[in-house]
Amino acid sequence: MPDDLSREVYCILGVPLDAVGLQATLRRIEAAAHRKLCFMISTPNLNHFVLSRSDREFRESLILSDLCTTDGMPIVWIARLAGISIRSRTAGSDIFDALKTEVSPAQSLKIFLFGGPQGVAELAARTLNSQRSGVKVVGWYYPGFCSVDEMSSDEIIGQINASGADFLVVALGSQKGNLWLQRNHHRLRIPVRAHFGATLNFQAGTVRRAPPLMRKLGLEWLWRIKEEPYLWKRYWNDGRAMIALLFTHVLPFVFWTWWMRLRYERRQELIVTQVHASESVTLSLSGSANARHVDRAIPAFREAAATMKQVTLDFSNIQAIDARFLGLLLMLKKKLKAHGAAPKFIGVSPLLRKVFHLGGLEFQ
Repeated sequence: MPDDLSREVYCILGVPLDAVGLQATLRRIEAAAHRKLCFMISTPNLNHFVLSRSDREFRESLILSDLCTTDGMPIVWIARLAGISIRSRTAGSDIFDALKTEVSPAQSLKIFLFGGPQGVAELAARTLNSQRSGVKVVGWYYPGFCSVDEMSSDEIIGQINASGADFLVVALGSQKGNLWLQRNHHRLRIPVRAHFGATLNFQAGTVRRAPPLMRKLGLEWLWRIKEEPYLWKRYWNDGRAMIALLFTHVLPFVFWTWWMRLRYERRQELIVTQVHASESVTLSLSGSANARHVDRAIPAFREAAATMKQVTLDFSNIQAIDARFLGLLLMLKKKLKAHGAAPKFIGVSPLLRKVFHLGGLEFQ
């Protein structure tokens, strides 16, 4: 189980994306369940990216997740455009299906289902428990149409915890589901948690999932509209918003990171020096902060975070930066936030400031 600074995380529009495949995801889930480690999974798709632009708390719930797999071929295409090593999608439904088939029935994961349309969680539970697979449903709960606060009562949380489940699967709508998980993070006792959206519908059989070819071609959204016509408006709005972000943020980000890498190609070494004071530690970075040299920064970041002091990063001598290093900075922010702190960035040139903005990383 890698710590946050060891994860291969990339930052796109302020959202973290782990370059991790399905098999590695399954191994981490099994390890967290076996060791009873708190492990929250998010599966960012187009809707997540759009929502995160206007909902700060929702975006924070993605950053504070322990794994962010890529759900949706449009996100995979954007990652490829940015030169990120994410080659395929790992949707929540794919993860759940793989747990059913690749975990030994003798060591099946105990699952609790929370949310979904009325009656769907119970139907999914009966369907799953009638099969011999790697998951066994030990409880379900339908909270109805209520607020995050209303479904965070002691009675509901107590019932979920009493189930003794290994994996809490939530289906409340991505925005509400992630916020509910984050606000109840320290109250929930089930180690592995995730919002898997339509997975409950697929498992219950109330909605058919798109054929594999349509998923591979990035056309699952078209199938979903056929199955659930009311979704057309969400897909239309998300598509329009993402096209705007593509031209105003993604493509300019790709251009400027490419330009910096090309201009400073001969000065690729990254040097990190530390200066410790009584109440702070300053990390001065020099050279190119990119995927090739991110391993040089990780030990210094980890050591600085462990001091529990104010961490300041000096970018005065940074010539280039990319999405991988921005992802590392997101993980540093997450690690420091656990101690009630935040990194301070100084020496940020106008060009780096532009790249930070285009990449969605707030540094003030």
